[in-house]
This record gives sequence, structure tokens and C-alpha cells, in this order.
Amino acid sequence: MFRSLRHHDYRLYWSGMFVSNAGTWMQRVAQDWLVLVTLGGGATAVGITTGLQFLPFLLAAPFGGVLADRLPKRQLLMATNGFLGLVGLTLGVLVMTGTAEIWHVYVLAFLLGVGTAFDNPARQAFVSELVGQEDITNAVALNSASFNGARLFGPAIAGLLIAVFGPGPVFLINGLSFAAPIIALLLIKPSAVPSDPTSEDDDGPLARMAAGVRYLRGRRDLLMVMAVMFGVGTFGMNFQMTNALMSADVYHRGPSAYGLLGTIMAIGTLSGALLAARRKAPRLQVILTGAVLFGAFEAASGLMPNYEAFAVTLVPIGVLTMTVLTSANAYIQTTVPAGMRGRVLSLYLMLLMGGTPLGAPIIGWVANELGARWSLIGGGALTVAGTVIAYLALNTRPERGVRALLVHTQRRPMHTASSAGKVAA
Repeated sequence: MFRSLRHHDYRLYWSGMFVSNAGTWMQRVAQDWLVLVTLGGGATAVGITTGLQFLPFLLAAPFGGVLADRLPKRQLLMATNGFLGLVGLTLGVLVMTGTAEIWHVYVLAFLLGVGTAFDNPARQAFVSELVGQEDITNAVALNSASFNGARLFGPAIAGLLIAVFGPGPVFLINGLSFAAPIIALLLIKPSAVPSDPTSEDDDGPLARMAAGVRYLRGRRDLLMVMAVMFGVGTFGMNFQMTNALMSADVYHRGPSAYGLLGTIMAIGTLSGALLAARRKAPRLQVILTGAVLFGAFEAASGLMPNYEAFAVTLVPIGVLTMTVLTSANAYIQTTVPAGMRGRVLSLYLMLLMGGTPLGAPIIGWVANELGARWSLIGGGALTVAGTVIAYLALNTRPERGVRALLVHTQRRPMHTASSAGKVAA
């Protein structure tokens, strides 16, 4: 389960990211509470904030993938982490001085999204350079375990800090937390990270981006994965907002109870990530089945009669969330050649997270008009429908079912990944 940690540089990187991930979860809780309660913006303002934070994935993520395939990822990640830390500190200062307004949060949420859109493709692709092809699936899962392990205590600590001091200190802590991955990246020896020159080095960024799109269009299996994940990200994964709405508007709980929901969900997401770390190879069937079950459980959570029952449903939802996310990410990383990996991952992230600007305002509007419960019921139902439509539209052999699809799509991609691994070696 933890075999990737035998690589010294990956251990450094994993540890630094764990600290930063804790700060990120703390900021997510504080940002929603700041907009919803402290500044009195309501559900619509929370939806707009969430949408602005993820909008850059539609605009900038493909360019982030181009940079990840062209520039040294270590230096690129130091720059993006420094920028993200500066954004967190700025919001913290504004809140602590009592000058923060909703439009400030909107602008800084958008800038946070810009930094993340450039950071994520390099962060995801950097893993394979630290552990090698044989441990990619395990390392991807352990990255998710780091992210969700931090979720066990980050939201709860944020809730307590907000209750005692207000949200300002939480943003300052998050800004400072980005020093940890920068220090870890400085300790990684540059010689330990292999270079991967390609024949596209003289091409411009638009030409390199177009090459990534052409590659993706030739892979119907990847198109199916990305279509499914677009539905999951757009309509299903809005827990940053829906947990706040359910806690404050439906169950009438305070910030500590809201933060505790994030911790409870982290039990499921961490369990899902660790279970994924034990799998030898990702499969399309796991992605498809997991997405349908995820949507069904999310819709059911919106029907829970009280806070305690709602909190319990977050555990299986968390397991299914990580099952789908880690399987999709690992499937891409193990079936795409190294020289194309950053661009394909950026397109995947663009669809997964870039759909939030479309879905979050809609979910926020639904919560305002119909009630917070319908934000979960509707989001879950749309996730299930999107998965079914993606399968029916992109499965070229529907009469043979999912099993035939797996055989058809996995042989060729895995061969490609294997060849790419030999070239890199």
C-alpha cells in the first residue's frame, strides 16, 4: 500500500504536500463561511465564489499542461506554490484588518484558481518522474491519501478557529503552509528528476496544445473517462458548497459542526484512497460503476432527516469519490506516453474541475429556489445520467457490455504506456 514511499524524493514531496493540503482544506472551509455567514452573501454568492475559483481550469489548464510538458516541473511547482501562498496571505490580511468585501473574495478566488490550474498538471505529472512507471498507480493513490488525510483534521481545526477568532487567521495559516512544498522541492536533487525531451520542443504552445487534443480524439476510452468525470465534477463534487448549505440552512448548525462534516467525509475519502493504493492497475469498469454509485449516494444524502444521518452518508460518498478520482487519474497516467502526459492531464483537469463554474452557480440557484436538499438530489441524479449517457455515446460495442469494452480499450493503451516506459528508462 505504501510502496512508493521507498523513494526518497517522493517522500520529501509527499510530506511537503501534506502540510500544504491541510492549509488548503482549512481555507476551503473558511472561504465558504466568510462568504455565507460573515459577509452575508448567501448561497448564490457561495456558488459564484466556487465557480470563479474553478473557472481558470477552463481557461488556463491547457496552457498549464503545455508548460508541464516543456519546463522543468520542479521549478514550475516552486513558482506556483509561491503564488498560491501569496494569494492566501492577501485574503488573510484583508479579513484580519476588517476591510474584506465579497468582491475581494471573488477576485482572490479567481486568482487562486489560476495558480491551481497551472500547478495541478505539473503536480500530477511530477509524480511519475519521482517513482517510475511501475509505481505510478500507487503514487497517485498516495497523493490522494495525502490530500484526504489532511482533510481529517484541516476542516475541523478551521471550524474551531473560525468559532473563536473568525476566518482571518485560517487564511494566514494556509498562506504559510505553502512554504512546506517549496522547501521539499528545494531538497529534491535536480539530477534526480529526469529530462524528457521531445520532438515538439521547437513547436509553439498552441501547436503543442493542438497535438494533445489530437491524441485525445484518437482515444475513445479516454474520451469516455473525461466525459464521465466532467459530469462528476460539474454536478456531483460541490461538497465545498453543499456541506455549508446543509449545515447552516437545513440543520441550523454552527461553524464547528460544518467543519466536522469535512472531517467525517475525509474518513471515507482517505479510506478510498488507501484502497486504491492496493490496486495493481486501474480499470474502466471501476470508474463507470463508481460514478453511478457516487451519484446515487449523493442524491440519497439530500434526503437525510437530521445532521447525524447526513454525516454518516458522507463516509461512503467519500470512498466512492476517491475510487473514481484515483482510478481515472491513474488510468490516464499509465496509458498515456510521458511526453504527452502533462497535456492530457491538463485536459482531464479542465473537464473535471472546469465544469464547476457551470455547475456551482446552478446548484447554488437550486438551493436558493428549491432548498439546499435539492442541490444534492439534483446533483446526484445528473451525475448518474451523465455517466450513462457517456457510456452509451462512446461505447463502440454496446451489445457486448462493459466487459467487452474493457478488453477492447485496455489492450492498446497499456501497450503504448509500456513502450513509453521503456523509452523513458
